[in-house]
Amino acid sequence: MQFHWPPARLDFGYHRGLIEVVGQAKRFQGIYRQSRRWIVARIAVITHEHDRFLGRRDILLRRSSPYMLFDILAELKRRGHSIRVQQGLSKPVSADMAVLHVDATVTPTDYVDYARSFAFCLNIGAADISKRRISGALIDKTDSWQGQVIVKSNLNNRGIPETLLNRRSERAGKQPPFPHLPILHPYEIHRSLGDVPDGVFDCDDLVVEKFIPEREPDGFAVRFWVFCGERERCTRYVSPNGLVKASETIRREPVPVPDELRERRRELGFDYGKFDFVMHEGRAILLDANKTPGRPQNLVKMFAAGASDLTHGFEGLVHRAK
Repeated sequence: MQFHWPPARLDFGYHRGLIEVVGQAKRFQGIYRQSRRWIVARIAVITHEHDRFLGRRDILLRRSSPYMLFDILAELKRRGHSIRVQQGLSKPVSADMAVLHVDATVTPTDYVDYARSFAFCLNIGAADISKRRISGALIDKTDSWQGQVIVKSNLNNRGIPETLLNRRSERAGKQPPFPHLPILHPYEIHRSLGDVPDGVFDCDDLVVEKFIPEREPDGFAVRFWVFCGERERCTRYVSPNGLVKASETIRREPVPVPDELRERRRELGFDYGKFDFVMHEGRAILLDANKTPGRPQNLVKMFAAGASDLTHGFEGLVHRAK
């Protein structure tokens, strides 16, 4: 067998160009790898001692979680970041940044103090999400509002997270972290202020709001704004129920985020979370703010699909931390 050099059909000009392109690609690849090393971070997620951030493994030994942050953390790990869920305060951890993710209306002071020990911690300014601090629909008994009203707990999600933390603490033989928790009350909708039961306005555990979901021919609508850093999605959900939940809707559509809500987010100190709001008489009215948004089982695939974009927002915060 004979070989001829150079091959008769070899185009030296073409191959010189190809070699240059390959060389540039390798240089860019090196720069990319260096940038990846620069933004890769050790991230600590601070949860309450009795939080259950991670659920039990399924039949395929896969982990799940009731929290939206789970999908973002999974994507961050896939991108090379180191993730550690810090349950409680007994084992200090070294990290480049942290996320304060305590599922309680008011984060206990010792957890806030621990979060301050990190050079950079997300949501450290959002330690209190009680209705009295958050809601833009609050009214008192002297208000001139003529429409329907709703009586709610001052606590997030009716105080269910605190109830669960107390229960798990007692099972572990420890003192409940929220010993003076009020009795759980369901939300009550009334035709007017005059129908609100006596004593409600004198109870610190309860608040009264205007009941102002956006009306639709086939139901009611509320807008949910989910954000992480500079990435976000805002969706208008329509439900046959007056108390709109994302897991119980008949349709949804993307909508813009009002500027006044962005300003409210800055005031409340949120880096990551979910705001529930409505448009009423041309204004955005914040109803609820959640620093530990959930992950409904029937929307897991949708939430997982949106995690990549929110992770870009998280990585933008990593740059700030560095």
